[in-house]
Amino acid sequence: MFRLLKPACWLATALALLLTASCNRGGTEVARALDFDAFVPQYNRYINDWVRAQREATLAEMALIDEALPAADGERREMLELQAQDLGNDLEKWDFRLSLGDYIKQATPADVPEGLVWRDGQDQPDIGDPAALKGGVFRQNFPSLSFPPTLRPFGENSNNSFRSNLYDDIDMPLVTLHPDTMEEMPGIAKEWAVSDDGRTVYMRLHPEARYSDGLPVTARDYLLSLYLRVSDNILNPYSKQYFREEFAQIASYGDGILSVSLAEPKAFAAATAGSLTPSHPEFYAEYGPDYTERYQWRFPPTTGAYEVLDGDVVKGTSITQTRVKDWWAKDMKYYRHRFNPDKIVTIVVRDESKAFELFRAGELDTFVITRPEFWYEKSEIPPVYDGYIERYTVFNNYPKIPRGFYFNVIKTPLDDRNVRIGIQYALHWQKVIDVMFRGDYQRLNAFNEGFPNFSDPTIRARPFSISAARAAFREAGYTEQGRDGILQKPDGTRLSVAVTYPAMPLTDRIMAILREDARACGFELRLDGLESTVSYRKTMQKQHELVFSGWNITPPFPDFYQFLHSSNAFDEKGNVRPQTNNIFSWARPDTDKLSVQVRTARSEDALAEAAMALQHIIHDEAIFAPAYSTDFMRIGSWRWIRWPDSEYTGFSPRYVYDPHEIHVLWVADEMKEETLAARRAGTTFPEVNRVFVPPPRVTADEAAPVEEAAPADESVAADGTEAAAAGDPAVESPAPGPAEEVENP
Repeated sequence: MFRLLKPACWLATALALLLTASCNRGGTEVARALDFDAFVPQYNRYINDWVRAQREATLAEMALIDEALPAADGERREMLELQAQDLGNDLEKWDFRLSLGDYIKQATPADVPEGLVWRDGQDQPDIGDPAALKGGVFRQNFPSLSFPPTLRPFGENSNNSFRSNLYDDIDMPLVTLHPDTMEEMPGIAKEWAVSDDGRTVYMRLHPEARYSDGLPVTARDYLLSLYLRVSDNILNPYSKQYFREEFAQIASYGDGILSVSLAEPKAFAAATAGSLTPSHPEFYAEYGPDYTERYQWRFPPTTGAYEVLDGDVVKGTSITQTRVKDWWAKDMKYYRHRFNPDKIVTIVVRDESKAFELFRAGELDTFVITRPEFWYEKSEIPPVYDGYIERYTVFNNYPKIPRGFYFNVIKTPLDDRNVRIGIQYALHWQKVIDVMFRGDYQRLNAFNEGFPNFSDPTIRARPFSISAARAAFREAGYTEQGRDGILQKPDGTRLSVAVTYPAMPLTDRIMAILREDARACGFELRLDGLESTVSYRKTMQKQHELVFSGWNITPPFPDFYQFLHSSNAFDEKGNVRPQTNNIFSWARPDTDKLSVQVRTARSEDALAEAAMALQHIIHDEAIFAPAYSTDFMRIGSWRWIRWPDSEYTGFSPRYVYDPHEIHVLWVADEMKEETLAARRAGTTFPEVNRVFVPPPRVTADEAAPVEEAAPADESVAADGTEAAAAGDPAVESPAPGPAEEVENP
């Protein structure tokens, strides 16, 4: 149980003295200094004072419960006893944190404890295909059909739909999870060790780890990365909150060893602690109050395989990523068969039909053809029949994207639960599935559905029902019907709500269907279709009423905190907090408690109990209207783009949403020349329609090959599908960043 009982309102003042450079009123020059060394003692004092304040508040609550217990009985006593138990856990947590000393610690290698058991994670199956070739250019279009608003990896608007392509899928974490086994595997950490209490993870950096400009990666760079994300030079409330509450200490031991102490023991502790990425000290030497503008279009040196070179951003048109020359991890297990093309060119094509025509002409190398109109119609073309373009259906075990309508509950009339329930009955999602997606898609039933052991399969989405919708609206006071058929209250207040969404032909048609059937229920659904970047910004400012959206999520567990915790809805003064993923503006003590329990659960049983309780609250309070989902992706791919078919990876690992994001494809230039020559000569190849289904759960000891089904016309099951982009803004458990919005339906 966790609470923010005593807001540290003085943080802005304390850090302002340190971090905010003075402005020259007579000119435009802004003073800049990295100021990391001055920041450390200030921030350590702030965290220490904050933890002590939380401890005192916990003791005060414990005293109140001790006073109330003797007179309590029955359910009241049981509730107080549970609260006392939670407070006891909190007190232990605060005492542990105080025992560690400074939050940011700079020590020496001699300070590393003896007797640690080090692991290197080399017991997992490889990823990709040994047949993969290096070289060539891979060409694709932007997943959201719009250009990203910035190249910055953090700060305002960095949580956009292209962020994963630039950073999350490329940057090297310290320790991460294997996409086929969900076991921990190394990144920049060559090996790691977990303390006996399960709270502190020690990580020894790979001595060869380098940034793309050749500078060695040091442990101090991770401390610097923390500073950059929590200073008051940027608007980044989620990271500030996450680092303060989830981590108890971050320490360097010379250049080569780093430790991260978690506030509480967790499953997958090494992957949680190891999700940090370093920051290049020279690149950020000019970091200061004007960070947002100064670094808007500057790509930082990376530890990953691809960088964006100067001149390779054509604003509004394209971004080119170039494979780092002599990338330090190119021969490492888990990375040696990945990141194969020399260049990845991503272009903006704002109309999907035009983008498909470019793909058909061979100007784009792959195209997601999951949507029925692409699968059944647009891809039934001579280049497919002649074997130039190959089609694949790839199933996965990835949890469901929480795609649907998010209700901003502080907006009238959405502050009324009966209205929210009525709207859910008034949304004819099954008609959308049948008409727009030809029955291929499935109805999504719940927020964070599809996590094995952590999702409740008994929750069912509310079906379209005119009578049920009108009954709920009547309970909310909408008892009269206007001349246009829309319900209203006796005072004339109409039942009308706007839905914000990224405007494109598909979503426009979806919203038109929903609007017409909603009218039959007496509900006016006003359409607020905006360019995707504008829609995203409006949502992040919490200016929407309803918003149609979906968010990338990451196994192995669901994340509710960033979506439901009150600290992501309002600041300490009660003002709406922008730039967070709590786009429900939801704030309630019980969901705060359960959200924290999911984040800090010490066992899978405790995590499952809290997660399922939250799913029921979201359903019962009707703050999320589930739309549709699928468990496979269909991909069109020119035959010169090759995908793995090896003993340990069949097309794509099982816990990957979009096969593009794991970077296991490669460009076969000789096959490209052969294909283009065949097109000119009119010769053909066999048509290819293949289905890949993941095998039973892959273990660390044995990686079974993927089963290949018969051609698509014989074996493709039309039981669901979903086209989605690699996400924007993806924390995710266990990573520290916010979940990413998926803009492509």
